[in-house]
Amino acid sequence: MNTHFPFTAVVGQQNLQLALLLNAVAPTIGGVLVRGEKGTAKSTAVRALSALLPEVSVVPGCRFSCDPSAPDPGCPDGPHEGGGGAARPARMVELPVGASEDRLVGALDIERALAEGVKAFEPGLLAASNRGILYVDEVNLLHDHLIDVLLDAAAMGASYVEREGVSVRHAARFLLVGTMNPEEGELRPQLLDRFGLTVEVAASREPDQRVEVVRRRLAYDDDPAAFAERWAAEEASVRARIVAAREALPSVRLGDGALRQIAATCAAFEVDGMRADIVMARAATALAAWAGRTDVLAEDVRQAALLALPHRRRRNPFDAPGLDEEKLDETLEEFGGGDEPDTDPDGPGGPGGGGGRPPEEGPEGPEGDGDAGAPAGAGESGPSQPAGAGSGERSPVGAAEPFRTKVLSVPGIGEGAAGRRSRARNEHGRTTGARRPRGALTKLHMVATVQAAAPHQRARGRSGPGLVVRRDDLRQAGREGRESNLVLFVVDASGSMAARQRMSAVKGAVVSLLLDAYQRRDKVGLVTFRGSAAEVALPPTSSVDAAAARLESLPTGGRTPLAAGLLKAHDVLRVERLRDPARRALVVVVTDGRATGGTEPVALASRAARLFAADGVASVVVDCESGPVRLGLAGRLAGELGGTAVTLDGLRADSIAGLVKDVRRRAA
Repeated sequence: MNTHFPFTAVVGQQNLQLALLLNAVAPTIGGVLVRGEKGTAKSTAVRALSALLPEVSVVPGCRFSCDPSAPDPGCPDGPHEGGGGAARPARMVELPVGASEDRLVGALDIERALAEGVKAFEPGLLAASNRGILYVDEVNLLHDHLIDVLLDAAAMGASYVEREGVSVRHAARFLLVGTMNPEEGELRPQLLDRFGLTVEVAASREPDQRVEVVRRRLAYDDDPAAFAERWAAEEASVRARIVAAREALPSVRLGDGALRQIAATCAAFEVDGMRADIVMARAATALAAWAGRTDVLAEDVRQAALLALPHRRRRNPFDAPGLDEEKLDETLEEFGGGDEPDTDPDGPGGPGGGGGRPPEEGPEGPEGDGDAGAPAGAGESGPSQPAGAGSGERSPVGAAEPFRTKVLSVPGIGEGAAGRRSRARNEHGRTTGARRPRGALTKLHMVATVQAAAPHQRARGRSGPGLVVRRDDLRQAGREGRESNLVLFVVDASGSMAARQRMSAVKGAVVSLLLDAYQRRDKVGLVTFRGSAAEVALPPTSSVDAAAARLESLPTGGRTPLAAGLLKAHDVLRVERLRDPARRALVVVVTDGRATGGTEPVALASRAARLFAADGVASVVVDCESGPVRLGLAGRLAGELGGTAVTLDGLRADSIAGLVKDVRRRAA
């Protein structure tokens, strides 16, 4: 028997526990997104929650977990006759990062659908999670189209499968929980908004609390069953409290005063749309029910705001989620009053009667304040100084205002992960042809399938109106869409680039390209060179936030080891090709083209550049040369790279030369 770590034994993550419990009480809140560094009990707490949920009664034999008291009239396994149900524990279904769309929503038996006209449907994970928990670890690494399907189902409470005129609909009501490490990339703001609540988690910096975490984990690993037994009473207490809060939820009164506070808070923080107001109202009501009260208090509104608004304040990928608590308190005080009943300060839910406290720690360890609600660490310091940076190093300068850039894409047609930059053959986009399927059929080409089956109907003994279709007749639709790429920035940070106004413009251009990479779902990497060496300031990652932070703290000064920068970038690409051979690269070199330091720096840089041309790597050089007299060195470098050059001004999408153009290889 698989024994999960007990929910009530998790140390120092009170806000995480509270957000999960509120969704268990009121699933209409819309789920939880848990953001934080690795090793902070994100997955442990989510998996432990399933053991606290009350059992569900289901129609025996129904693959979609229909409620026998109110079965889904459109259930594919229906219609269901009235009668008793079978009780079973609530399920927790995990969606793997590499799952296909068919695995998520289910798949139709196309052969039977064509030949017999029946909806032979194999349910997916959405069906399995109905009336339970759907857990997505590393949700930020899922393909965008899977996230869209997932969140649409969560919002509608149903999943729709449409394939070549055959349609299936089934109920899909689940508690959605996603976890992510922001260092590995962010979700788009539109997708962040679809999660009801969010929690930032971080490891405690208190030695006593860290000791307790280790002590409990070791005890659990030594004997999971015995450890779970020690926490059985606390688990049963929380389970009963969830049931009681669910029953009390319909009787909780959300007065006009609390509604005014909710509306004023959302307006004060300028959140887009009305979803935040609705989520805050539901969360505040659930907090009151959790505390055993029938009225929503100002402290419920405050706690709901801390859980529902931080991720909705994010306007661009470089904004850190968070909430100004002083501003929040001022807003609540300004619009407070009118509905506050007299309450026992030591009533249910903790001091002050508030609902914002999860179950207390058990007798084994300290209750602790926890740091789950505090934002994760501000990040690492900037890149270390390369060896031999030399004298004349200057402090970092800020980036100029970003702008919309021209579209740079890799030539040819790739087969990489779905994205929005370069042409590619993948499962999304317009249909361009048909082929025999390799492996499972995912996108049927109807016309080609019928054409393949038609000549054999008499030989197969067809006697009725149905088409006799066999596996060999099925044709996969060939589609052309867009892929994401690895955009590797190679940035010159030498003394020749160090004029503050010039470096500010350069950083502004790179930040603009990073924003473009974020919108096109690319991976990014950053190599810098100055002094006598180059370094990988940021290995390839999906987190453009990290790249922008490293760029912001980039110091300048010293000589210009252009060859070292190019060779370092070549090594990065060589390793990435082994890790992800399908992902094509675009190298963006930001430099004025000068090469100094060492013996024959220009010749060395030329030889290093020709390595990229020999490998067929797409590249563009952003020419940062300024002044009335220009040497054109960046243009020569672009020629040796087999790429193209563009000036800082020409990089703008609204410039005179701002036509969309591909990065084109030049003939060797």
